Amino acid sequence: MPQENNVVSNDNRDVISLFSGAMGLDIGLELAGLNVNVGQDIDASCVATMQANGHKVISGDIRNVTPEQLLDITGLSQGEPFLICGGPPCQPFSTAGKRLGINDPRGSLFMDFIRMIDYIRPRFFLMENVKGLMSATVDKDSAGTSVLDVVLAEFEKLKYKTVFGLLDAVNYGVPQFRERFVLIGSRDGEEIFLPFPTRFQKHQKPEYRWSTLRSAIEDLEEEAGECTYFSDERMAFLRMVPAGGNWRNLSDDCVESAMGGAYKSGGGKVGFYRRLSYNEPAPTLVTSPVQKASMLCHPVKNRPLSVCEYVRIQQFPEDWVFVGNTASKYRQIGNAVPIGLARALGEVLIATADGTATIRTKRTRGTDVHNRIRIAIEMGGSYGD
Repeated sequence: MPQENNVVSNDNRDVISLFSGAMGLDIGLELAGLNVNVGQDIDASCVATMQANGHKVISGDIRNVTPEQLLDITGLSQGEPFLICGGPPCQPFSTAGKRLGINDPRGSLFMDFIRMIDYIRPRFFLMENVKGLMSATVDKDSAGTSVLDVVLAEFEKLKYKTVFGLLDAVNYGVPQFRERFVLIGSRDGEEIFLPFPTRFQKHQKPEYRWSTLRSAIEDLEEEAGECTYFSDERMAFLRMVPAGGNWRNLSDDCVESAMGGAYKSGGGKVGFYRRLSYNEPAPTLVTSPVQKASMLCHPVKNRPLSVCEYVRIQQFPEDWVFVGNTASKYRQIGNAVPIGLARALGEVLIATADGTATIRTKRTRGTDVHNRIRIAIEMGGSYGD
């Protein structure tokens, strides 16, 4: 049984990472000053990647892992870990789906994430997931019950104070638009918050503006390294597309042939025959850069983004080892949390724990201006109007 309210905050910075993948989240947390004590994943390539980089790993299905095992391998006690983090899939297993509904997180690995937190009682938890979690409903028979409501209700049972929202990695120094749902919880009711942006689309100083694709990969043009390829047919069409363009830049006499059945479908179809622009952040990296609906063609070279370019855009260390074939490497990197966003999340947790996030002041005059800026930043809007 988990300990009750006799757990107390502590000064360690030990992290238990679940659903760790290639450890993008974990690397960022460590750069912020935390210590990832152990990782966990079921994917053999991810496990091999973690081990190749010197990390302690629990391999296998989390449903077969007990919280006692996690504490034993870390050498920690209940209530002692600083953080449990991870991105549990919120889709249920097929057997549970028939019983609970296809989108009900109560029938998914999410409940194993809850199980670990409930027993171990870390000071904080951090859950990240796809942005669709915020708008999904449980199923057609749920009377509009949202997945987010279910998730929050489960954490409320654990008596953790929570804050959540949608964060875009581009606002934290990552050369990529990538929105992720983030939920942070505090066991001890501390004043947790989501990280404030550090980069902006418009700013008077260049170092505070969004990072572009050029800044990340331009030097790799001629030596891209390991790379997949487009078919000859698709490459023939991509040669016609300028940097920053897509299928809409194809000539009228060939566009229907290029698009096939998608030509008459709805939607913007922006990923079809997409060639990237050096002068913008990259779009969200997908698990393969050559899929028809989500192509990631290099801005000036007639090839997809390479594995090394994926590494740069996701901000992995240059010496990070990825184990597996080329497709597996793309998948591991494409699924990862960008390092810059992960680091900002770690810095928030440390600032909260240390009580250093706020400047205490008696000043009242002018605070309306400051509050307008703060609220605008939190909502991703403008404060100039």
